[in-house]
Amino acid sequence: MEQIVKIQSVGDVTHNVKRFRTEKPANYTFTPGQATEVSINDEKWKDEKRPFSFTSLVQDPFLEFTIKIYPDHNGVTEQMAKLKPGDELIIRDTWGAIEYKGPGYIIAGGAGITPYLAILRDLKMDGQDIGSTLFFSNKTDVDIILKDELDAMLGEQAYYVITDQDDTDHINGYIDKDFLLEHIDDFDAQFYVCGPPKMTEQVGKILKELGASPQAVLLDDQ
Repeated sequence: MEQIVKIQSVGDVTHNVKRFRTEKPANYTFTPGQATEVSINDEKWKDEKRPFSFTSLVQDPFLEFTIKIYPDHNGVTEQMAKLKPGDELIIRDTWGAIEYKGPGYIIAGGAGITPYLAILRDLKMDGQDIGSTLFFSNKTDVDIILKDELDAMLGEQAYYVITDQDDTDHINGYIDKDFLLEHIDDFDAQFYVCGPPKMTEQVGKILKELGASPQAVLLDDQ
């Protein structure tokens, strides 16, 4: 079911990531980690649907989306970067493969962190011990989304992997088989993997090769 919501605020998170907060329709709810298909309420763009995860809490009086902008694609996110408070989005039913099943390893690439923001914020709000380890891959240091908040929630269990910047203070490399063997000591754990489709597929395949149960490896593409 389609519902039109007005944008309440737009803010910058990084150089190419924006935070959109919108009205929340009555009785509209979701599970942390879920997403919905979003489009711009404009005649030219209303049928151009894109999946975005909620980064707000379920009990918040607004909906929040943290969205990476791709200005060279001449597409939906480029148009969204031009939106301002008062403009409208179209949202639809909620869905998603990422469901929290207890502490484990969170492996994210770029905008693939977004479903976990809602999950981690929800756990923190409930006062629960998060108990998970995060491996978050980005091209450069400035691409890391909400690092300060992730550090506050996860402490020393947040690891940042940088692929395209040699002078990074973080781990320089890729989340590949050697990385996983070095940094994971329990392949019977729960795994949550979300990122670009190629990364998600490769990491999921490697985890299963290393002994992780297929039922314990939850995959989602961003």
